[in-house]
Amino acid sequence: MKKRSVTTKLFAATSIFVLVLLGSILIGQKLFFERYYQSSKIQDLTTAVEGFSYTFAQQPADRNTAARYIGTIMNEYDASAAILDKRFQNLRLEPYYIDIKVRDKTVTIRITSDGTQSGDIPQKLNAGDIITVEGFFIDEQNQVMKPVTITKSAALAAEPNSGHSQVTGVITELLLPDQRSYNPYYQNMLVEQALREWMAQEMDSLSQLGEGQAAHMKWSDPWSGVNYMLVLERLRSGNEDMSYMFVMTSLQPVSEAVSLLTSYFIYVVPSVIMILLLLSFVFSRIVSKPLVALSQLAARMANLDFTVRTPIRSQDEFGELSRSLNILSSNLDDTLRELTNANTKLQEDMQEKARLERLRKELIANISHELKTPLGIVKGFAEGLQDNVAYDKRDSYVAHILSEVDKMNALIMDMLELSRYEAKAVRLNRSNYLIDEQVRKAVDSFDVQRSSKQLIIEFTSEEHVRVTADARRMEQVIVNLLSNAIRHAFEHSTIRIALNRISTEQYSFQIDNNGPQLSEEQLLRVWEQFYRGERSRDRKSGGTGLGLAICRHILELHGSTYGVENTKNGVSFYFTVDRSIGEVGDNNVHE
Repeated sequence: MKKRSVTTKLFAATSIFVLVLLGSILIGQKLFFERYYQSSKIQDLTTAVEGFSYTFAQQPADRNTAARYIGTIMNEYDASAAILDKRFQNLRLEPYYIDIKVRDKTVTIRITSDGTQSGDIPQKLNAGDIITVEGFFIDEQNQVMKPVTITKSAALAAEPNSGHSQVTGVITELLLPDQRSYNPYYQNMLVEQALREWMAQEMDSLSQLGEGQAAHMKWSDPWSGVNYMLVLERLRSGNEDMSYMFVMTSLQPVSEAVSLLTSYFIYVVPSVIMILLLLSFVFSRIVSKPLVALSQLAARMANLDFTVRTPIRSQDEFGELSRSLNILSSNLDDTLRELTNANTKLQEDMQEKARLERLRKELIANISHELKTPLGIVKGFAEGLQDNVAYDKRDSYVAHILSEVDKMNALIMDMLELSRYEAKAVRLNRSNYLIDEQVRKAVDSFDVQRSSKQLIIEFTSEEHVRVTADARRMEQVIVNLLSNAIRHAFEHSTIRIALNRISTEQYSFQIDNNGPQLSEEQLLRVWEQFYRGERSRDRKSGGTGLGLAICRHILELHGSTYGVENTKNGVSFYFTVDRSIGEVGDNNVHE
C-alpha cells in the first residue's frame, strides 16, 4: 500500500476543514443572513416600541411630546413610525421641527411628510445656525409655520410670494431626519398605505393584540418594489387616543448588502481559497515537521542507531518529547556500547579460556612426554644394573642415568621458575651494569656449540653500554636467545648480535641467524611454553621448550618491547632495555 506522509494528510484535512467552514459561511450567509437581519430588525423595533410604551405609561404626554419621541425613535432605528388610536387611525403626529428665535419669540417650523423632499431642507443644520424661512403660519399666535422654502442665510431673502410670510432667526432646537440612502419623507408617506393594506388582511387578528404583544409583517411597496418590515404593538399608555404604535423600516439595505456580498464573493472567494490553502500547507508543514523528525529518529533507533539527535528545541509537547527521546537515545547508546564492550570482553574471555584450556592440555601432554622419555631411559639402565650387567658397563649406565636425571631436574626447575613468573611472584633486583661485557661473556660460554657447527658470531656495540636491569635475569634472556639462535643456525653461517642506542633512554638488543624461517603460526606461538619450532622434538637439540616463555615474562617485568620476525636469510629476535641514567637501588619489586 502506498505510503502517505503526515504532511499530506494534515494538509488535506486542514484544507477540507477550511473549505467546508468557508462554504458553510457562504451558504449560511446566502440562506440565513437576510432572515437573521429581519429578525434582528423586528427585535430592535419591538424593543423601541416597548420602551416608548413604558415611558408614556409612567408620564402621559401630549401630542407634541409624543411626536418628538417618535422622531427620536425614527432617527435612531432608521424607521418610520406612527401613533394609532383604538380604531387604528393614524393620529398624524409630525415629529420633525425646527425652533428658531425671532426677536422676542420662538417660532416652530413644522416639517411635514406631505410634499417635503430631502433637498428642501439645507444640509447639516445645527443649533446656532441662522436661517430664513418662507411659508405661512398655521396658528393664530403666529408661532407655528409650515415652510415653503428654508434658506441657510443671515440676510433676508427677496420679497416673499403673495400670501407667504418670511422670518429669519437663530436655530435653538431641531429634530430632522438623518441623511439616508432613501427619501425619509417618502417612506413616512407610505405609512398610511402600508397600514391600510395590513388592516385589510389582518384586521381581526390585529384587534386581538394585548399589551406586550407585537405583530409583524413583510410588505412590499407596489411603486418602488422596496420591501419593508411592519411592526404593530399595543401601548400601555393612559392616553386613550394613543392605543397602538406602528413602525415600518426598509429592508432594502440588507437586500442590497446580500446582493453586493454575492457579487463580492464571486471575486474574493477564489483568492480566499488560495490563501487558505497556502496557509493550510504552511500550517501542516509547521505541525508535521517535528513529527517527521521524531519519526526519523524512531526509525534510526529501531535500527539500533542511537547516535542521532533531533534538532527540535521548542517549548511545547514536541520539544518535551524530543528531549525525552534524545535522553532515551543517549542512554540506549551508552547501554548498547557497554553491552558491546561486555560482549567483546566475554568473547575475549571465552577465547582466552579456550586457549588456556588448550595450553593446559598441551602442557600436560608436553610434561608427560618430557618426563616419560628420561624415565624410560632411567628405568632401562636401572633394570640393566639390577640384572647385573657386565662390570665394564656399569659406569656407563650410571652416567646415562645421572644425565637423564639432570635433564629432568632442569625441566622441573624451568617449570617451577615459569610458574613463579605466571604467579607474579618474581622480584627484580635492578642495578646499573655494563650489558656489553655481559653479552661478550655469554658468547664466550658457547664456544663448544659454536665450534661444533663452525659458526661465526659477530657482536657490534658501543663501549661501556650501561643499563638499568636485573643482571641475572637479563643474562638468562641473552643466553636463551643465543642458545636458540645457535641451535637453529645453518652450519658454517654467521650469527650477528647488535646492541644499539634507539633513544636517550633505551638500547635495543638484536640477534640474527641464518637458518630456517618461521611460519605465521610459529611467529605467533614461539613465546608460549613447551612450544618448539621443530615438531620432531629431537631431545639433543630441541631444549625443554620453556626458555622463550621464561624470557617473555622477564622482558615484560622489565617493561621491554620484544618480538621476533623473519629476515631475508633467517630469524631475528629483539628486545629493548632501559639505559642507565643514575644509580638505582636494589630490590625494586614488580607488582
